[in-house]
Amino acid sequence: MARTTEKLLIDAACAVDPAAPPARAPSQACVDDERVLNVGFYAFFAPISYSAVENPDAKGFHTHRGYEADLLTALEAIDGAGLSFSRHPIAAWDDIWLQAATPQYDIIAGDITILDARTRDAAGNQVVTFTSGHVVFRQSLLVRAADAARLASHDDLTSDIRVGALAGSTGERRLLELTGLVDANGVLTAGVRIDTPAGAVVADGSPDYLITAAAESPILAGRRRLHPPSQTMPQLVYLGDQAGELELLDALEAGTIDAVARGEIGNRDASHARGGAFTVTALDQKVEHGGFALAAENAELASCLDRMITWLTDNRRIDYANWQEDPAVFMRRAAMWNEREP
Repeated sequence: MARTTEKLLIDAACAVDPAAPPARAPSQACVDDERVLNVGFYAFFAPISYSAVENPDAKGFHTHRGYEADLLTALEAIDGAGLSFSRHPIAAWDDIWLQAATPQYDIIAGDITILDARTRDAAGNQVVTFTSGHVVFRQSLLVRAADAARLASHDDLTSDIRVGALAGSTGERRLLELTGLVDANGVLTAGVRIDTPAGAVVADGSPDYLITAAAESPILAGRRRLHPPSQTMPQLVYLGDQAGELELLDALEAGTIDAVARGEIGNRDASHARGGAFTVTALDQKVEHGGFALAAENAELASCLDRMITWLTDNRRIDYANWQEDPAVFMRRAAMWNEREP
């Protein structure tokens, strides 16, 4: 059976031989005209990509922090790479990757999962390309510590359980799939009731009611709540329009939802930041890869960024966990290149 384009993307992100020698250092500039590249970054996904302060009106909101922020800074520090970035926070998650195809941005960051569907616009045209994955993670649930045993797996989610999710995220999509609320194509199960700004609608099992990590049926835009047709499926509560995933964490703490569906890295960071009040459960077996999004016509730049990232990460041996333990690791790799013998 032929492999799908999406699987090829994932394979490319994983295609590193751990026994291979370190990659050769990059040797040419990514940008010849010395222009500054505009980077749009998702402002609310700590610890991968986030703003230094949560208030969009504060000056610090424009300061980029996290794993991807440090990776970009190290890219700028590589002599001869010709890379310089101007960073701009983006508060809205919806189709954020497609902004790479607009004149406003050259690169979009934010731990964006690499999916073939996310390379295409509403008309099906390929307008976005991705760098190969520099972040590896799994989906999970974040729950209050007292609920760890009660909500240990997705099988424990019933119609009484309210799971918070960010619409259009892989956290939402994977939760829907694992709990049977959508089929493999993202079509909602018949009988699912969805609260939307225009009122409640009920899925009939047709493709008119579709949710994927890259698209949704127009009738489901702005969805606020999803009510399951079976007691063995959870409710979904959609938050994040104003402050991204921070709204989900606050709602979990307040008790207005019972779990948050999102990536393991962000959930573990939230558990640590909230002093152990939360814990991570229901780790998915499926692995995801996050990369930078660029316009399709900038595939050469994406390839050059990959060469630089390969050097900074020592052929992907230096991963998120290594950076978390030592945030200066990428800058040291850049210094190693700069101090090489001529």
